[in-house]
Amino acid sequence: MDGPMAQQTVSRCLQEVTTALNAPHILRKHIRFPQNRNERNLIKQKFYDKYGLPAVVGCIDCSHVAIVRPSEHEERYFNRKHFHSINTQVICDSDLLITNVDASYGGATHDAYIWRECEIRNHLEGLQDETVYLLGDSGYALREHMMTPVDNAVENSPEGRYNYLQKCVRCTIERTFGVLKGRWRCLLAARELHYCPETAGKIILPCCVLHNMCIRAGIEGPELTEEEHQSERTRQVPFETAASSTQALQAGRRARNSLIQMLERNRR
Repeated sequence: MDGPMAQQTVSRCLQEVTTALNAPHILRKHIRFPQNRNERNLIKQKFYDKYGLPAVVGCIDCSHVAIVRPSEHEERYFNRKHFHSINTQVICDSDLLITNVDASYGGATHDAYIWRECEIRNHLEGLQDETVYLLGDSGYALREHMMTPVDNAVENSPEGRYNYLQKCVRCTIERTFGVLKGRWRCLLAARELHYCPETAGKIILPCCVLHNMCIRAGIEGPELTEEEHQSERTRQVPFETAASSTQALQAGRRARNSLIQMLERNRR
């Protein structure tokens, strides 16, 4: 019978698999944001069929993956919960499929900053004659293409009903993180990746690739225990309300108000 595998062998295998799954053509094949109207319409239709919210092409959020204290630029990775992490931005569809991921920022970086620098933001803002929404929490700035909750909305008002529906749909990204981390428990915030930040980011991406392969193959992921869910909630860094320029904020409010009015008409 073969004996235990040496640590050096495990590390070499991990490096080889990680390098292979980080190949650009692999990432493009398995993690792909919809690039044309037909692809976007398919995702929109699935969100609408499940939740009754139109024009949604994804839900977005960030999750902190703990790492050991880096030897360089430690301040970039030390988050407000007082541990070192990669702040990983993920966009998902209604099937929990990851359509975009960015694992290149340290835990000290605000969610809204990662989004501002994201190529998907530029892509959505460049769309013409098409209504497209991402759903985010209040850590993101309200924009024409980013629908966030209404602050201080009255329950059972149009705004309150919108908030309830927006939150229900946005839970998709929370479920995506739960399934992802259930499959790959090295990503749980209660654990640590014992690698430098660059290598840790290169481990996160293959986990997302393999997650998508499992989703497409219909392989169910193991559930996190209630204790693990609670640990994740405790270790995640609470969002800060994002600042917003007046002109862009007004355009976002108009778009959100139009969406709220549409939802109210559909109730009648």
